[in-house]
Amino acid sequence: MPSKKKPQPHMLFATPEGEIYDHPDLLMLCRRGNEFGLPRPDEITPLPEESEFFLLPGRHAMGYDPETGQTEVMEELAVAAFACPGNTVTGIAAYETDDGAPILPLLSYAAIGFANGKFWVCAKQVDEDKRQVFTHIPPDRIEAGAHQLITEMPQNRLVNHLAGCALTNGCPAAKNLALGRFECPLPTSRTCNAQCVGCISHQPEDSGFPSPQCRIAFTPTAEEIVQIMRRHEARERNPIFSFGQGCEGEPLLEAELICEAVKAYRADGGTGTVNVNTNCSRPQAMPALKIAGVNSIRISLNSARPGPYEAYYRPKGYTFDDVREAAAKAHDVGLFISLNLLYFPGITDTEEELAALIELGETCRYDFVQLRNLNLDPELYLRLMAPFGHSPCMGFMNFKKRLKKGLPWINYGYFNPYLP
Repeated sequence: MPSKKKPQPHMLFATPEGEIYDHPDLLMLCRRGNEFGLPRPDEITPLPEESEFFLLPGRHAMGYDPETGQTEVMEELAVAAFACPGNTVTGIAAYETDDGAPILPLLSYAAIGFANGKFWVCAKQVDEDKRQVFTHIPPDRIEAGAHQLITEMPQNRLVNHLAGCALTNGCPAAKNLALGRFECPLPTSRTCNAQCVGCISHQPEDSGFPSPQCRIAFTPTAEEIVQIMRRHEARERNPIFSFGQGCEGEPLLEAELICEAVKAYRADGGTGTVNVNTNCSRPQAMPALKIAGVNSIRISLNSARPGPYEAYYRPKGYTFDDVREAAAKAHDVGLFISLNLLYFPGITDTEEELAALIELGETCRYDFVQLRNLNLDPELYLRLMAPFGHSPCMGFMNFKKRLKKGLPWINYGYFNPYLP
């Protein structure tokens, strides 16, 4: 029988012209926090479909020489991978950065190597849902679906905005709306009460990296929202509707509008899961959301500790105590609660963070953890987290096991679940 033992991938490096090679002698290294080491055999996987390669400017590839036991830095550029949605990065690409190197764009940077005729990436699949897999869907089908939306609802500004996202930005949520499948995005809020370092819809000019999405420039009406909900329900058997998208601010700042729209949709027999992706900064909104017909909320956080949380989210007019209070209130009124946990190897999987997540779960009783990747230049994030102290990491798989042991009722995934 063939061995099931996973290989030790060799490191990749790239020329300035974009040619990628695997090194004949050096092994792939990965980074977890400030620790560099070989990837753990249970935390690598063959590169999933729809993943991408990145060449990292101003960053030199690092590899491990098994003969000498030494780390070597090459002149050539480092290579990283963006693991497709549904996969959580378990180790960051290892590299040495030049002074003055540009800040990396808002993506995640998994370590990647090559062995036995395959690319191997430091990532693990956490959700088998094909919600953001478009490999076998012809682009013209998506384009036709977007134009059909506009034809059916030409006066609906939200339709025009989302169709534009599908056609020009390649937004996965907008593409699914055009296809009439899975989850329907419903952006509503032009403003936000946080200034997240990794915000994908608004960055100050001096941040060093652009926003990949344009924030919505208008506030839709309840009727515009309900039109889209009814149309999507007619096409998807198990519809999920989500307020709080990458192209908007904080949806709870439009809680009254959301309640008005959802109440109208439910009053007309509307089915499916209605979810709000939120920073969970407004405890007083939870009862009204539940009464209107919202099923679930997804709370975004990078940490369950106030210091690291506020360093990344930079809240305006609320604190982490408000997030805790709102989560507890959501549980009290019967909302399904997911954490949108922005996972970063070597920071999230430490004793301090695990203990805080368990304590938050015991207090607020969240139901589900979406193990999403924190998309930010790794060294920038590590500088942000440096003041708060972290013990050595335990690894992604151990972290999952221990969090589940501490909170036995939780489940894991990557996407908002459909609630029958």
